[in-house]
Amino acid sequence: MPKTKVAIVGVGTVGAGVARILLDHGDRTAKNAGATLWLQKAVVRDLKRQRDCQLPEGVLTDDLNDIVNDPEIKVVAQLMGGIDQARTTMLRLLEAGKDIVTANKALIAEHGPELFSRAHELGRSIAFDAAVAGGIPIITNLTQCLTANQVTSLVGILNGTSNFIVSKMEEDGHDYNDAVREAQARGYAEADPTMDVDGSDAAQKLAILAHIAFGAAIDWKKIPRVGIDSLDPIDLKFAKELGYRVKLLAVARMTETGLELHVSPTLVKIGRPLAEVRGAYNAISVTGDQVGELFYHGLGAGQKPTASSVVADLIDTAVGRTALTFRTLKLFTSHNPDVAICPATEIVGRYYFRFLVDDRPGVLAEIAAILGTHNISIASVIQHEPDEEGENAVVSLIIMTHTATDGDADAALTEIVRLDSVRAGNRKLRVQD
Repeated sequence: MPKTKVAIVGVGTVGAGVARILLDHGDRTAKNAGATLWLQKAVVRDLKRQRDCQLPEGVLTDDLNDIVNDPEIKVVAQLMGGIDQARTTMLRLLEAGKDIVTANKALIAEHGPELFSRAHELGRSIAFDAAVAGGIPIITNLTQCLTANQVTSLVGILNGTSNFIVSKMEEDGHDYNDAVREAQARGYAEADPTMDVDGSDAAQKLAILAHIAFGAAIDWKKIPRVGIDSLDPIDLKFAKELGYRVKLLAVARMTETGLELHVSPTLVKIGRPLAEVRGAYNAISVTGDQVGELFYHGLGAGQKPTASSVVADLIDTAVGRTALTFRTLKLFTSHNPDVAICPATEIVGRYYFRFLVDDRPGVLAEIAAILGTHNISIASVIQHEPDEEGENAVVSLIIMTHTATDGDADAALTEIVRLDSVRAGNRKLRVQD
């Protein structure tokens, strides 16, 4: 059988998984690619570092030129982390005539227009299914399987680390810091988990999916986002009492005022598919105007799921499917029309408010009056008896609203927290219907 020579740049966790599939399952990949995917070279920074795979002699190198100057290497899996060096390396590989497969969502989110435009100029392709949702083939589905549809909404749990942390807080009663430490011990969270827990990672992935599904060209840093790093276990408790679970949701939805985009902890009704996603799993609900609602669920990170997506992209690139799709869709280029983005203040939804208030007559009336002046109607209220009695007693007041704009919800919250009867420690969360 003929050979298609491939290379890997970066043999970390994912790179080692890709190498294992290529070396251990050559018959499988050859059957699907019509040629043996031959691992010719693997570039690393430190040749002496121990790796989670056994490479044949002569494959491992620390010199990128061994790939750049080899015309027989047609496809490169660029699996470096970071942005600046990864960008420079990808441009160099494209200019050397290589087609690229990558799992680096931060690189695509930051430099997608530059890299994709350059690839088009050079007649090369970039495949990136592993950049979003690990082993879930969401990008392939959006760019190939659902092209008879106009996607109308996309709602997902796009960060498995955050989902694991929130699951531990809800199910095992862990506080936030303990749940983060367990996520780190299991390899789900980095030593510095900031990008995962503050919503940035999910926002980068949402920006990529929103571009594919809606043609939106948006800087991921401008997507409104709230992370789980300020989530209080008491809100998980009250949410469950109301029949909901809290999930870090990434939302892209077409509305009359433009494309709604945001990432935030959100109450999801127990029993709905997204509410039942536990641990380090990802899930995405996609609605198309022809197919209706589809639900994708699977591991969003880890060696095997991500390597699975990378190798699938290598096969598609070797066969020629990637090139056809890449040339036709012209993603991340000026060929895509501008899409109006809904201002954050005009996003419409339901809200959960938690206030810590003095336990005395008239407090609820004061808060309800302010909500009313901002066009917010109350759907339900929970107020338990205080733990202590007396003139200094305080109690949590939980209010679920009917639909309102985010601007009105924020304005009401700002005014309510200034009341003498409201103490510090309040929360606003979205509610997903």
